[in-house]
Amino acid sequence: MELHQALYLIPVGLSDAPYRDVMPAGNVDIIRGIRHFIVENLREARRFLRRCDASFPIDDCEFHELNTRTDRTGLEEWLRPLAEGKPMGLLSDAGCPAVADPGADIVALAQKMSLRVIPLVGPSSILLALMASGFNGQGFAFNGYLPIERQAKEATIDRLEHAARSKGITQIFIETPYRNNSLVELLAARLMPDTLLCVAADITDPQRENIRTMPAKAWKNTTYDYDKHPAIFLIHSTAHAPAAARKGQHKK
Repeated sequence: MELHQALYLIPVGLSDAPYRDVMPAGNVDIIRGIRHFIVENLREARRFLRRCDASFPIDDCEFHELNTRTDRTGLEEWLRPLAEGKPMGLLSDAGCPAVADPGADIVALAQKMSLRVIPLVGPSSILLALMASGFNGQGFAFNGYLPIERQAKEATIDRLEHAARSKGITQIFIETPYRNNSLVELLAARLMPDTLLCVAADITDPQRENIRTMPAKAWKNTTYDYDKHPAIFLIHSTAHAPAAARKGQHKK
């Protein structure tokens, strides 16, 4: 396959599900033609590339790690191969790069430099969770991580619930996996009894995937164990049922 002079945004699997079950085959053809990568974690990136193609020449590739510890002052130099006409790839640890991900910084820089950016199709935990929740998919907001401090976290939950109940906007957020159980406990206690809470864990994993939607009051008496499992949290109000998509609307 002939590649463009572009920064390819390459989705990574959300679980250990076989690559062919969650990614278009064309992605592998694109990956095979790239030798310059910007990645969130080098070890995970190398593992992913080997899963895509066991014979992929990793030792012939150039890698740069872009994460929360990276000094941003040298990012423009990382894009030199792209500016010189070579395709480059951007990889997150899991899911779509540049969404709740440090890779957004390199995409913003590429856009500023008028370099072409091409997003590839692949799994997004945010959209997959929204699809399976039964909540409003025409009005939703992704809020990233909740605050760590308890008082700030409670205030944020109250604000998100108000938006869900007053405007019908599905609210989506995430938590550090080892705090998942405590977050569900807090949500069950803090939300109004009839506010709906969906927890979508281990998305795309053939054995462990678990996506459940229930009123907050039902979660109080439910057995669960989400700690150390990647999960997405969504809240919605029963007062605002998802509106049916109108014919002729923009393709989703």
